[in-house]
Amino acid sequence: MKYLILLGDGMADWPIDELGGKTPLEYANTKNMDIIASGIKGMVKTVPEGMHPGSDVANMSVLGYDPKIYYTGRAPLEAISQDIEMKDSDVAYRCNFVNIENGIMKDFSAGHIPTDKAKQLIELLNREIGEEGIEFFAGVSYRNLMIWRDGIEDKKTTPPHDISDKPIDNYLPNGAAKEKLREIMKKASEVLKDNAIYKKANAIWLWGEGKKPSMPLFKDKFNKNGCMISAVDLMVGLGKLTGLFIPQIEGLTGFLDTNFEGKINAAREFFKDGGDFVYLHVEATDETGHMGDVNKKIEAIELFDRKIVGEAIKMADEFEDGLKIAVLPDHPTPIKIKTHTDEPVPFAVWHSRMPKKSDSYNENSCKNGVFIEKGDLFISKMLFGD
Repeated sequence: MKYLILLGDGMADWPIDELGGKTPLEYANTKNMDIIASGIKGMVKTVPEGMHPGSDVANMSVLGYDPKIYYTGRAPLEAISQDIEMKDSDVAYRCNFVNIENGIMKDFSAGHIPTDKAKQLIELLNREIGEEGIEFFAGVSYRNLMIWRDGIEDKKTTPPHDISDKPIDNYLPNGAAKEKLREIMKKASEVLKDNAIYKKANAIWLWGEGKKPSMPLFKDKFNKNGCMISAVDLMVGLGKLTGLFIPQIEGLTGFLDTNFEGKINAAREFFKDGGDFVYLHVEATDETGHMGDVNKKIEAIELFDRKIVGEAIKMADEFEDGLKIAVLPDHPTPIKIKTHTDEPVPFAVWHSRMPKKSDSYNENSCKNGVFIEKGDLFISKMLFGD
């Protein structure tokens, strides 16, 4: 049997009045996820009590690693993705390009700044405000990094997507490193405010701090050869840290225009080369939730259903030993609040020896199914359960 997790980041949501009280997942055309729901379905709590419902925590959990044991922060995982060397005393910070107007966080992604523009701005920051021990590194779009050599962890930072349309003053870094981080952010704003490269990126936001993590290899933990497919550095970092194969795919953006076909084709090739397990992550469902755009979120869900889940079901017929497919989000990203929550999320698991019947996959239809209270147990149940 081969195993495929299809994860629509932030896909779960709350009922929305303009959709007649339905969630985007209920409202969207998801005929392929509805087939997966004809197998086993239920709810899984991916975020442990007391932890922030970030994609880092939630995806670590879905991948089978207890965040209470292994989590050190988001940014160091992204540093691993970029092969940035870190000593045990170094601290990584996520460095978003953002748009702030009159003290309000207007856009946590600076209009989804293109990666090439972000790279130019990172080079500008290194020239203008870089100093000994402080280095900026370009990532994908607005998702960039700052490494503070022999630095200080500030445990009181806030993700910028948590404060959309809010005044920033109450959410600036406020822990042990607050003076240095605020100084860097202020200098960056002065450099970026009149930049001619990409005007929407008029500030940076530092958050997601952490030191170098250590995790056991997926192969050692689950006795499976695995692969991670994602556009975002966070997921690639998780994959590299746990020894998963990372295919190189052109055109991955983390948004609606990403190369969906390239992702599912990479999964097919990995399986045909003898691989056992693929974790295929799609970011667009989360990004559109953060935007508060219900129509775009529905579009993202339907693209995920058609171009990823539908193609995976077709692919299942290609493998004589069978393919087991799981569909789930990592956490909800409700349109109403434009940020993550820690509620349990709906999951469904189907394998190719089952008939292709239609059921219903959404937050409500899964509530009466199986409940998995500890998210890091989900993958063991998928790999080794009936």
